[in-house]
Amino acid sequence: MIQAIVKKGIVLGEIVPAPIVSKGNILIKVVNSCISAGTEMSGVTSSGRPLIKRMLDQPEKIKKVFDMAVSDGISKTISQVKGLLDLGNPTGYSISGIVIGVGEDVADFKVGDKVAAAGGGIANHAEYVDVPSNLAVLMPKDLDYVSGSTVTLGAIAMQGVRRADIKIGEFVVVIGCGILGLLSLQMLKKSGARVACTDVDDQRLQLAKDLGADFICNPISENSVNQITNWTNGYGADAIIFTAATKSSEPLSEAFKMCRRKGKVVLVGVSGMTIQRQDIYSKEIDFLISTSYGPGRYDNNYEQKGIDYPYAYVRWTENRNLKEYLRLVDEKQIILDKIIQKIFPINQVTEAFNSLKDQNEKPLMVILDYGEPNTSLLDKYLLHDRKVFISQNPVSSEKINIALIGVGSFATNMHLPNLGLLKDKFQLYAVVNRSGYKATHVAKQYGAKYSTTSYQDVLNDENVDLVFICTRHDSHADLVLEALQAGKHVFVEKPLATNLDELEKIEAFYNGTNKTKPILMVGFNRRFSKYAAEIKKHTSKRINPLFIHYRMNAGYIPLDHWVHENGGRIVGEACHIFDLMTNFIESTIESISYESLTPTTGNYSTSDNKSIILKYKDGSVATIEYFATGSKQLPKEYMEIHFDEKSIIMEDYKSLKGYGVKINEIKTSTSQKGQYEELEVLYNSLKNPNGKWPIDFWDIIQTTQVGIFIK
Repeated sequence: MIQAIVKKGIVLGEIVPAPIVSKGNILIKVVNSCISAGTEMSGVTSSGRPLIKRMLDQPEKIKKVFDMAVSDGISKTISQVKGLLDLGNPTGYSISGIVIGVGEDVADFKVGDKVAAAGGGIANHAEYVDVPSNLAVLMPKDLDYVSGSTVTLGAIAMQGVRRADIKIGEFVVVIGCGILGLLSLQMLKKSGARVACTDVDDQRLQLAKDLGADFICNPISENSVNQITNWTNGYGADAIIFTAATKSSEPLSEAFKMCRRKGKVVLVGVSGMTIQRQDIYSKEIDFLISTSYGPGRYDNNYEQKGIDYPYAYVRWTENRNLKEYLRLVDEKQIILDKIIQKIFPINQVTEAFNSLKDQNEKPLMVILDYGEPNTSLLDKYLLHDRKVFISQNPVSSEKINIALIGVGSFATNMHLPNLGLLKDKFQLYAVVNRSGYKATHVAKQYGAKYSTTSYQDVLNDENVDLVFICTRHDSHADLVLEALQAGKHVFVEKPLATNLDELEKIEAFYNGTNKTKPILMVGFNRRFSKYAAEIKKHTSKRINPLFIHYRMNAGYIPLDHWVHENGGRIVGEACHIFDLMTNFIESTIESISYESLTPTTGNYSTSDNKSIILKYKDGSVATIEYFATGSKQLPKEYMEIHFDEKSIIMEDYKSLKGYGVKINEIKTSTSQKGQYEELEVLYNSLKNPNGKWPIDFWDIIQTTQVGIFIK
């Protein structure tokens, strides 16, 4: 399919795999999408600026890059930043179309429904989109797709009007007669308000007048504050809705001055935020922010998980705003004919965006057209191509051909560069990802044969030797089992499973009568680091059991982050430590005990602040502190190992020191945690099927069980 991707100041229509429908989502064949001349063009312009200037506008990113350079090294940081710039970004957040697929747990939609949908990074300019159900609404039966595609812009304007809480007969000023301003104007008039509009463009002001504005004013040629004061009989406006986009703080200052005593200013657009106290203090003005489409926006529980807010307590959610806007358009209470000024076919997406850069004849609203689908062929749309072929390189029998599932940050920043260093051993053959454009970018970068959004494509591909799973934790076990059943070797990033039911199914596969028993490896990389290897040279010669203390200063992650779900951080990260302990001790666990922190406030959780004791059958003891309450200035990981009056201390996989034992006291400038070495060991196992697995199966199972028990 064609999808619009922003790269270095240009919007390109790229061929990428079409999405498949997800749980809780609907799959839409897009008919029209609406370009946001303000928000989207701002992003396009920003992407074309030199990197240093973009970073200076966002100091927090400079710090992030600096911290990355300290942690991972300069060359790796440069590579990661360059990769992000080359990747580009999808754009678009307002579409209309027809449902061609309905995901699990979705009850309100069916195939064939006319729908409109919203969502940045979701309802993109693309031929097909996979949208969570709370971000989609049914369109009125007779409403055209072009009008329906403006749904997101309409909901944004509507939320600004709701925040202003206008009463019949009140004076309202709309600053900025772009799309949002003209939509806000019409909503305000239908609410019984008297509306003035200001803008620096006389043509837009005339359009506002045509759409019902009671008064118009150009602040370049007139004193807008005086004009509005006169228009309101000397009192000032009851409310100002600021829909303009500017870096200057002066228009916002004028907005405050236009207000009556105890009036309000609602910021819908973009403004410089230098606020003068005298502008607001004496008149006790309320300054309100309008957040996008309405309540629910930026709440993952609402948008991604489909958990609605109770109607009685949150009357107007973002979904209800979307519906109400379409009703108003359908009933001709909002007129779009004069606002929609150009329509381009999707294969002219570059020209469409370029038209919005034309300062002489810049259209107000631009629509992209994808062609209206034939409703008699809806079942065939489900067969749309989810695979894009990239390379004609021959398949190598000497290398391990990898199908990568999931191209998140860890896969792209860690595993793929390491696989590139091992290109004599591994070949990236296929890339699978929910976002087809990311899959295609990675496939092109590393010379893969194809990209796809369906993992079934790689499971059915006889040339795939190894399935490499780097998705979110909750999908690991199912993907592992399906890949094993398809006869593929598997590398899965930790964890292997998030609950015992999932784990038991994988155990059953290996305990069954299957003739084919592919190799399974979990990414417990610490045991493969050069630090662990040096330590084990000495611990393997011990006479008495080991006494190990390990500290993981995991760092605070907000409690609404997905890492706290599906077993949380103990299952998802502390498993590294459990595996490393068993690697040194080489024994099964006899008993487990742990205590959790009891926080005074709700900022911290008991789930990722634990003190754990593992007692092994050989008499060894491992104590583990895993916590999120520590300082970020403290190194993340630290280990002491004591045995036979000898001690070894490892600091954050950067240094190693022995006491009473002569060891190779390794030092590295960055943490070396074994991600590269684990791939070398995996290769050797795959090339010697009768040899030892990288990690014994019983060991993998035990580590996973410990995490599930403690979580």
